[in-house]
Amino acid sequence: MRRAPAYIGAAIVAGLTLCLVLYPDASLEAAKSGLNLFLTVVFPSLLPFFILSEIMLGMGVVHFIGVLFEPLMRPLFNVPGEGAFAMSMGLAAGYPMDAVITARFRNMNLCNRVEGERLLAFTNTADPLFIFGAVAVGMFAMPALGGVLALAHYLSAISVGLVFRFYGRRASPSSREGRRSGHVLGRAARALVKAKEEDGRPIGRLAGDAVNDSVKTLLMICGFIMLFSAFVAIAEKVGLAQVLGWPFVVLFEGLGLSPDLVRSAVAGIFEIDIGTVAASQAAAPFVQRALIAGVIIAWSGLSVHSQVAAVITGTDIRMGPYVLARLMHAVFAGLFTFWLVPLLLGPNPTAGLGPVVPALTGAGMFAWALGRSTFLALAVPAGVALAGAVAGLFGGPVIRIGGRRRRASARRKSGRPAR
Repeated sequence: MRRAPAYIGAAIVAGLTLCLVLYPDASLEAAKSGLNLFLTVVFPSLLPFFILSEIMLGMGVVHFIGVLFEPLMRPLFNVPGEGAFAMSMGLAAGYPMDAVITARFRNMNLCNRVEGERLLAFTNTADPLFIFGAVAVGMFAMPALGGVLALAHYLSAISVGLVFRFYGRRASPSSREGRRSGHVLGRAARALVKAKEEDGRPIGRLAGDAVNDSVKTLLMICGFIMLFSAFVAIAEKVGLAQVLGWPFVVLFEGLGLSPDLVRSAVAGIFEIDIGTVAASQAAAPFVQRALIAGVIIAWSGLSVHSQVAAVITGTDIRMGPYVLARLMHAVFAGLFTFWLVPLLLGPNPTAGLGPVVPALTGAGMFAWALGRSTFLALAVPAGVALAGAVAGLFGGPVIRIGGRRRRASARRKSGRPAR
């Protein structure tokens, strides 16, 4: 029985390889489609974020943010203050930016294993450009849906973070917690200088290392995108999608959802883009199509999960809590989407689309989506930074006073005079 997973894994890999030989046309076209997606969307959108995050880690900026945000992130999500950096970069850049940053945190001992798993649970989010541009405008041809899907997606991610703050409560906090002498801004500045001195690399070498590491990571992501694109195409070709779809048929019948959404759900298990496209084109009520799209975006697909697994290789962060968090995220996103669509768009959201959609075609639709998502990508980190600064300015003295009270109480119990 212990060898069964190895046998099953070997059989799956051998079967996939055989299918690539038997259906070369389908796999080739799917792989080319995945490569085109990587070159036109993933690579140019993620590379700047990857490079800048590596440079900010080396220059100590993330350590500065960690001290400043500790009073906000620790009470809410039970993670170090550096988690605010992973959260904001994940919101702006999307998958798998959060996993890359979390793995770097763990390797630099900025968090322990449980804190890394908590952080990975709720920072794994889609980027605004994908939700507003690709899904709402490109797939559903309804720009207003982007705000609803994004709100549901990010609210559900925060909900997962609030739930996961209780995960592994017996684990000891990261080593830096508790060193809170001095004002928060002074401690943050000292942490920045110390981290920069410990890194020791000049800016030229730091930038070069950042580019090299980022390109290597993105090439790995490209491989997974092409692999799973080919796998989905083969699954459709050999009829595997119909076999995997029967549990969804039973589930959707129980929930009152259209059976036409089963194909999109099966595709969404493997790949987020293919699943959301199928959901937008299904012959089902609009609310149900939006619900399934929201669930698929939150689940993010086995392709993204494989990228995350590859990124955290070399750390002790486990995939089990991450997968559980993705299931919770999908359930929360479905509930929020089902509630928010009629609340914000009305009971018949598609009624007034006639004069709006034709005016937002081609370059106009792309410009609208890019402007809207760029604003959100800048506003989200700025809002988080402002909240962290306020929490740091007011939370630092409170925490310090609390520490003095605890020390004074300890002195009274030990019989020593309080200073």
